[in-house]
Amino acid sequence: ERRETALKMLSAQEGERIRLARELHDEVGQSVTALMLAMDHAAQRADAGVEPELRDAQESARALSAELRRIVRRLRPEALDDLGLVSALLVLTERFSDQTGVLVHRRIRSPLPALTPETELVIYRVAQEGLTNVARHAEASAVVLELYPTEDGLTLRVTDDGRGLDGAEDGAGITGMRERALLINGSL
Repeated sequence: ERRETALKMLSAQEGERIRLARELHDEVGQSVTALMLAMDHAAQRADAGVEPELRDAQESARALSAELRRIVRRLRPEALDDLGLVSALLVLTERFSDQTGVLVHRRIRSPLPALTPETELVIYRVAQEGLTNVARHAEASAVVLELYPTEDGLTLRVTDDGRGLDGAEDGAGITGMRERALLINGSL
């Protein structure tokens, strides 16, 4: 019963993430785009002294727009819905490498067993948090993300060549990964 309730909570949480991502994209994203267009129009007509300031403001708005897109992607992995788990993990690791400069070696063995959407989401989110922990704490230059079928299910492994945990207490990221894994009868 607890697992079923937790899965319902996960589903509700993901539904809220989808709603929030959509609102950020549709409402805030469109407002930022309108702001950039207005600044461009004003910069074209502005005096020479004001035009550089408007261009700087435009660049800030562009940076805001890019950050907004990153947040929306993190809130809801569209690739998971559109392309499936394996492709979503490929997109995730490519973006991770692009953003951090850390090389990711992917070892995904097929065929994977049939997975429920909830299981795919948990695997994706655990991989995402694992990579986030690498970026924040490991000081690594390379990561290996493995996903492969086992006799009793599936194994996701994220390893790096960084500094390790050295007996550090579990933080919110590791606790969250453990809780997500438990939702699908997994372990961390």
